[in-house]
Amino acid sequence: MVASDCILSKPEVYESKQIQLTSPMLHIGSAVSKLSPFEYTATSKRVYLPNPEVLARAFQQQGRMNEYIRRIENQEELNTLLQATFGDDWENACDSNKEPIFPKHTSSLRWTQQKITDLRPMIRNGFGQLYIPGSSIKGAIRTAIAYHLLKHADHYQIPKGERVSEIERRLRQKIGNLKQQAKFSDDTLFMNQLFTDFNLIYQERPTLGKVSLQNSDFMRAVQITDTEPLLENKIDQRGQVIYLNLPIVTEVIISSRFPDRKAKYRASIYSEMVRNVKTQFTISIDQEMLSWFQHKQAMRIPFNKIEDILNICKEFAQDQWDYEHDYWLGIDDNLSSSGIKLNFREIRNIYEPEECPHHLRFGWASGMIGTTVNLLFKDDLREQIRDSCGLKAPGFEAPKSRRIVVDKQGEIKYIPGWVKFKIL
Repeated sequence: MVASDCILSKPEVYESKQIQLTSPMLHIGSAVSKLSPFEYTATSKRVYLPNPEVLARAFQQQGRMNEYIRRIENQEELNTLLQATFGDDWENACDSNKEPIFPKHTSSLRWTQQKITDLRPMIRNGFGQLYIPGSSIKGAIRTAIAYHLLKHADHYQIPKGERVSEIERRLRQKIGNLKQQAKFSDDTLFMNQLFTDFNLIYQERPTLGKVSLQNSDFMRAVQITDTEPLLENKIDQRGQVIYLNLPIVTEVIISSRFPDRKAKYRASIYSEMVRNVKTQFTISIDQEMLSWFQHKQAMRIPFNKIEDILNICKEFAQDQWDYEHDYWLGIDDNLSSSGIKLNFREIRNIYEPEECPHHLRFGWASGMIGTTVNLLFKDDLREQIRDSCGLKAPGFEAPKSRRIVVDKQGEIKYIPGWVKFKIL
């Protein structure tokens, strides 16, 4: 007998894959939804976010702290003070400890010459680098799975009381009070029943004692890591220079429509985004743990492999894609709306292919279609939900408005949030 004959083989209970994530443009919000004008500094070419501790220390060391405080209190601009204190090259200045006031990875290319107000920052990790949290990806996947279960209720043996028609009936009953409970209403309406109404059976015995909702959630068996940092990278692709993970500050236009379907300008928002996203994350399924979950009413879990999850996401993305295609096809351009040219030719071109080229849509600006299961509901109910929880627009479809991104030449050209997955 050789030594290798004595080795016990470990059972394969995990499936784990590296996933490449790409996106034309993406924004994941941070803990602070908006920055005040004194928390960033814009030049004609870039927008800089300072390290606030280093900036304050540097002003203190230069004897300019009182002037710094005075300008903030009077809401005056800071650029001239930065220049007077640190010189023309203030973007590269350091304090006496050699720490940069404006770290390179917290600056973004400025894509708009409009006045930037209430800048929406992108989330950063502990090192100040842009990234995508695994919780954001998992949350979007969870919505896709809920959508899939409800759409194919017969196939997965969804209990009669949790199907779309019954959810719609309960929603109509409570529509008047929905706004006060909007944040968690879907948990009690159907999410808890779909994801947590399980008994845990381990080695053919049920778990003793009270089991919390978190422990009985079958998505416990799915782990998703944060992505690698979104570090800017310049590559040569067939003789053309392309910047991956390019941080930009851009103008996002909110538009809706008039009754005659002519486009209507509503507002502009300024946001940090990442252009040409290319990064990786890991997704794992603990298949043994997944086998512990036995639904109390015999509902079936819709996946056992990572490929199943990606297909579920793809189906959800396709339905959104079809809906968005029809929306943009029905909106007429408006080249003189409040001084803004609402020309959606590029947007219609993006939605022209019948097959959605992406796997999911998430992050800021995905809207109620991307972050809820509202596409399964009747049109009039979706309108009532919008009018009850958001900005009212009686008589119009829901959602009525969209957010689209302007390129550096001032043309409407991008749609944020669409992502593609590739198993590596």
